[in-house]
Amino acid sequence: MTNYKIVQHKNIWLSVSIFLFVVALVGLITFGLKFGIDFTGGSLLEVNFNSSRPTVEEVEKNLGDLNLGSLTVQPVGEAGMILRFQDSSKEKEELVMGKLGDVTQIRYTAVGPSIGEELKRKAVYAIFWVLAAVVIYISIAFRRVSRPVSSWKYGISALIAMIHDVIITIGVFAFLGKFYGTEINTPFVAAVLTVLGYSIHDTIVVFDRVRENLPRSDEDFTGTVNTSLNQTLVRSINTSMTVILTLLAVLIFGGASIRVFALALTIGIFIGTYSSIFVASPLLVLWEKWGKKA
Repeated sequence: MTNYKIVQHKNIWLSVSIFLFVVALVGLITFGLKFGIDFTGGSLLEVNFNSSRPTVEEVEKNLGDLNLGSLTVQPVGEAGMILRFQDSSKEKEELVMGKLGDVTQIRYTAVGPSIGEELKRKAVYAIFWVLAAVVIYISIAFRRVSRPVSSWKYGISALIAMIHDVIITIGVFAFLGKFYGTEINTPFVAAVLTVLGYSIHDTIVVFDRVRENLPRSDEDFTGTVNTSLNQTLVRSINTSMTVILTLLAVLIFGGASIRVFALALTIGIFIGTYSSIFVASPLLVLWEKWGKKA
């Protein structure tokens, strides 16, 4: 079995995490997120051009006099385009179709502003209740572990790791929205919730091994946690890599409509794997050291 000194270098790993967290938080506060029509209200129209496809600039110029509001044009494949604009009326959709010329409509979605605000609120509630439920679950599951770290501290450590994963993932999209115009919609929320589930699964695997090793270990708490990490390290990395490789294939070969979802999962699972190894477990050791000083 490998015996990497992971927990012993906790200050390095936690410093990296704090740096990434602060950068992501600053980006989120400074730039905010570029919300798509699911949250702001508006229209999404996907078409295929039956003849040669015009350039993005030509389409924007052609539709400029319709006052659509924050028009975004995205080429898809060899003949397709996705158009996003704030106006959600059926009349504007028909005017846009007329301006585009010889095209075939693939899909059209219209979302009102009130629905968008409700989706924002529900997305925040969903993430909050997931975080709260996880803390309660871990506290109950580890209720028989009281020495040298109380069961509720396992839950708080997992919560900190999950908040770390969510903020960094969302922060990346704040930068992508600012510099590349990447919008987030409801699939992004699903991706964040999936990341939370994956992250806590990985963390619980490590914590459970710590719980199993504590009664029979001859090492101190730091050594026991480090041994438990080494016992689960290969499994965690292999599992994550297989998922990430699959997601990379979706990113490269998948359609534009699923790309943001796949990218959020790729970033989140990578960060979640890092946090379960280099954040959650070192935090347990810090709890134990602080308890000795108290």
